[in-house]
Amino acid sequence: MQPENISGGEEPPSGRQIQTLKEFHSAGRGFWSDVSDVDWNDWKWQLKHRITNAEQLQKLLPTLTPEEFAGAKLANTKLALAITPYFFNLIDPADENCPIRLQVIPKVAESHTAPWEMSDPVGEDSHSPVPGLVHRYPDRVLFLVTDRCAAYCRYCTRSRLVSNATGYDFHPEFDKQIAYIAAHPEIRDVLLSGGDPLLLSDDKLENLLSRLRAIPHVEFLRIGSRIPTFLPQRITPELCAMLKKFHPLFMSVHSNHPRELTTEVRDALGRLADAGIPLGNQSVLLKHVNDDAVVMKAHVQKLLMCRVKPYYIYQCDLISGSAHLRTSVRQGVEIMQQLRGHTTGYAVPQYVIDAPGGGGKVPVNPEYVLSHNADRVVLRNYEGKIFEYPEASDGTPLSKPPKEIEEPELCKC
Repeated sequence: MQPENISGGEEPPSGRQIQTLKEFHSAGRGFWSDVSDVDWNDWKWQLKHRITNAEQLQKLLPTLTPEEFAGAKLANTKLALAITPYFFNLIDPADENCPIRLQVIPKVAESHTAPWEMSDPVGEDSHSPVPGLVHRYPDRVLFLVTDRCAAYCRYCTRSRLVSNATGYDFHPEFDKQIAYIAAHPEIRDVLLSGGDPLLLSDDKLENLLSRLRAIPHVEFLRIGSRIPTFLPQRITPELCAMLKKFHPLFMSVHSNHPRELTTEVRDALGRLADAGIPLGNQSVLLKHVNDDAVVMKAHVQKLLMCRVKPYYIYQCDLISGSAHLRTSVRQGVEIMQQLRGHTTGYAVPQYVIDAPGGGGKVPVNPEYVLSHNADRVVLRNYEGKIFEYPEASDGTPLSKPPKEIEEPELCKC
């Protein structure tokens, strides 16, 4: 898609396409139409009946390409193949570039590693004081609870760890992880991740949250989970009632495309929201999935309809074998330009690059501040118009009012 010229302040091409993408549909039953409602809505049944090998995949998806079949055969040497029946039903069998298909069906391109790609692209292992804990930022830690997920994203940053396909042999040691947090009073925020924490049983998860909540300096807890989109059946009333005990507790969910937001997912997210859990979404910018301003605009607006605040868009990490899924930072910035000002601010996430090697999240924004001189800040708005805000070099407000400048003579940007 060619980037839109925003200088005239026109809306991106949206209209009917955006409205269509924002419609809610059930994933349906597909090949599992004879399964009882009780089984289909049982998250453990969904896990037990996941698609996990090339032969199953080819039987259910006769349009599987040779590259996909070869990728599925190789998958368990890098990152296991697993797709829940529910999520599989979202795949368009007639479209090789289906945005759902690209996320979960392996391709042989995963076996090709570019010189700049890494098994640990964001340097988590180098910031791990005890096994299963990452302390990269001053006041918060990442608490890894499991190496298993309901389904496996082919761009997974932790593909070295999750599914144990590479022999990483991950074994969380909750006692050591909790002891470290208790010994460091600067830690006020604990993010449970993995793998997916919501694969733990209610009792196990409750025990872990109770132990963390008992640490006086831990102010709030977060859970990072793809379960609401991969396995909405897991979001039971019982789970929500249990999580409600541990406020303030936030949840970061993960959806990349509006088609993932089905009626089942909307209802699951509603149950979490009704339990008082603030919800934020994290997307990864992916080629042919969401690297399109129309798709992204529909997605962020649909997230708000699900009571979820779009939180982050991540530039795809330099994980080994992910080149075929990465799109450019330039494209990401252009998409952000076509969101800011063109939709409600609540729908505008922060675009970030998790700096390779462990530098942490770095915001990437369009250039709205064109210059900051001795007596003013020169700004560009979402329409491309130029304004100045008077301010002395030491930050002292000036009496001169802001004005629109007809020609941006002071800036050669």
